[in-house]
Amino acid sequence: MPYSMYSASIPVFTKVLTNGKGWLDKAATFAEAKKIDVSVLLNSRIAPDMFHFTRQLQIASDAAKGGCGRLAGVDVPRYEDNEVTVAELHARLDKTIAFLNTITAAQLEGSADKEIIHPSPRGERKFKGEDYLRYYTMPNFYFHMTTAYAILRNTGVDLGKRDFLPIFE
Repeated sequence: MPYSMYSASIPVFTKVLTNGKGWLDKAATFAEAKKIDVSVLLNSRIAPDMFHFTRQLQIASDAAKGGCGRLAGVDVPRYEDNEVTVAELHARLDKTIAFLNTITAAQLEGSADKEIIHPSPRGERKFKGEDYLRYYTMPNFYFHMTTAYAILRNTGVDLGKRDFLPIFE
């Protein structure tokens, strides 16, 4: 069976981003129960030199929409990265999922061999489409989603493996 760029990307990203919305709900519930401002959680980080929780979700969102948009050959929406509340982060994830759901399997067909040019602050990088998805986009997405998850766990939010893995959604 040939590798399906669609099956390897869109459903995975949408399920994990949907799970991220659940993390936001649990963070809000935790903050309310502990009588702390939820912004404390949204601005938390594990190490001083890393991005905070909100930025981790923003980057994961960008990885999903940017990766799939480039593979599909469509314009990638730009978001302002100005979310500061749980509701705003929910809205960002909703927008990202909605964008991903506009991409069809037909648009990704043949993208495994397509040359992808990825812009970067360190200069453009060129990839074969399948390598771009497997070895850049997916690992980058999972790095930031895992880090966001770990930040909330580190603050005490009651999250477990079932909250992360898309199979349990």
